[in-house]
Amino acid sequence: MSVLRIGDIGVLLAGSSLVAGLTMWAWGGDRGDAAIIRAAGQVVETASLTHAQTFTVNGPLGITRVEIQPGRARIARDPSPRQLCVKQGWLTQSGQAALCLPNQVSLEIRGRDRAYDTLGY
Repeated sequence: MSVLRIGDIGVLLAGSSLVAGLTMWAWGGDRGDAAIIRAAGQVVETASLTHAQTFTVNGPLGITRVEIQPGRARIARDPSPRQLCVKQGWLTQSGQAALCLPNQVSLEIRGRDRAYDTLGY
């Protein structure tokens, strides 16, 4: 006598596909349209994500370089000691951000709809 029957396997497959679909829907996010660059809490630049651009932003530790490619943006270079914002990599979804706290520079992606997270709950 088998532990799982055909109906059991069908229910497991249907449940797994439902969970996967809901996960994609809930955490899919909106593609960003603009990059907001801040220095010392003030907006320095608002750039579209439609074409390639490079910006340099002055901070207390030195110059931070922000690189924008179509549909994505990243902190390419920063004088901060641990390089956490550079390691963040390419940002594409609305609501994503890279923070260079020692140099007081940040990059945020904005889109039509803001993504929900635990802070926006």
